[in-house]
Amino acid sequence: MADFLEPTPWDRRNFHVDTYQLTSTTIEALKQTSEIEGHFTLKVDPLENKENLLKYGFYYVDTLIEPVCSRENLQAVEKERIHFSRDYNREAILEIAGEAFGNGRFHRDFNIPGYMADRRYMNWVGDLMEKDLILALNYQGRTAGFFAYEDDKILLLGIHKDFRGKGLAKAFTSHCVQEQFDRSGYDTLKTSISPVNLASLNVFISLGFRLKDSVDVYHKLNVSLPVGG
Repeated sequence: MADFLEPTPWDRRNFHVDTYQLTSTTIEALKQTSEIEGHFTLKVDPLENKENLLKYGFYYVDTLIEPVCSRENLQAVEKERIHFSRDYNREAILEIAGEAFGNGRFHRDFNIPGYMADRRYMNWVGDLMEKDLILALNYQGRTAGFFAYEDDKILLLGIHKDFRGKGLAKAFTSHCVQEQFDRSGYDTLKTSISPVNLASLNVFISLGFRLKDSVDVYHKLNVSLPVGG
């Protein structure tokens, strides 16, 4: 029998239960989520009929939109006294990661405690720092934010709460995306953003990104999470 459950160890370490992503939306795949305990993620076309997902215990958590940008369409934005660096304070980056992503899909999952969702982002950012895939935003002598990427994907953009709404995100992201183009050699970059994150979505659209695809994200949990885990 085919196995439609792909383990996600990067999530298991945060929630302390088995975690999986489904590779199919077929009945056979959905049935497998009822045969073992764990937390399951399923990404589906927004137009797909969701009746069977609900029947097997899945619930909606988010929609992800994919903005894409070609090198020639990137809009350069300048701002005085702003620059990025690969030399940064690790704890300052983790502090931002722990509070900047409260609208992510795991924060919106009512079965996941907020501290576990926070820890997931912090651990993810820690991994990216180990791979040297983080650019820090320095402004007025402080670490004001960070940009994370890998290959042709822009993974995360986080701005410290003290610096939001000051016009930094657009200029910082513009410089970082150009750096990613130069380092990666790709002619097109893409990212993934929830429509509830309007601030981030507007930043990327203003820089020349265009909305391409979207996907609905569903979760399922059929095991008790460890209290205080």
